[in-house]
Amino acid sequence: MASIDIEDLDKTEEESDEQLKEASGLEDEAQSLEEPGGEALDGLPDDDLERAVQEAASNYEKYLRAVADLENYKKRAEKERIELKKYANEKLLLEVLPVTDNLQRALDHVDGDEPNNLASLTEGVSMTIDQLFKVLAQFGLTEVKAVGEKFDPEFHHAISHDNTTDAEPGTIVSVFQKGYILKGRLIRPAMVSVANDE
Repeated sequence: MASIDIEDLDKTEEESDEQLKEASGLEDEAQSLEEPGGEALDGLPDDDLERAVQEAASNYEKYLRAVADLENYKKRAEKERIELKKYANEKLLLEVLPVTDNLQRALDHVDGDEPNNLASLTEGVSMTIDQLFKVLAQFGLTEVKAVGEKFDPEFHHAISHDNTTDAEPGTIVSVFQKGYILKGRLIRPAMVSVANDE
C-alpha cells in the first residue's frame, strides 16, 4: 500500500465530509419527489396523467438508485477512513527504520575487539541521534528552546532552582529533559533548572 502523509489525512477527511453533505442533499431532494399516483396528479387529462405517472415512476427509480449509491458511498468512505487512520504513520515509520538499523549496527560494533570501540561507538550513536531528529523535524517536531532563555511556564517545567551568579534571575541554566513542539503545539514541556531571583 502507498505511504500516507499525515497532513493528507485531515484533508481527505474534509473532502469525504463535503462529498457526504452533497450526497445527503441529493437524498433530501430525491425524497421530495412524489411517488406515482399521488394527489398532485388529480384533475390532469389522461395523456398528461399518464406522462406524469411515468415521470414520477422514473424519478422514484432515480431516487431509489441515489439512496443506494449514497449508502454504498458511505460504506466506501468509512472503509477508506479506517484504512487511512490505520496506516497514517507508515511514512514516519519507514523514515525511522534506518535509524534503528544504525543503532543496531552500533551495538554490533561494540562486540568487536578493536581498542577504539568506545570512541567509534560514541561517534556512531551521536550521528544516529542527529539522523533521528532530522527525520522527526520532517514531520513537524521541533525542540523547545531552553538554556539561556527566560523561564516560560507555557513551555518549561521548573524542577529546581540554581543559586548562580552566571545567569540573570529567572533564566534557564540547565535542562534535565528536553521539551518538544509538534507543528506549533506543545507535546512535552522542557524540564529545567532556573536561576534564583535572589
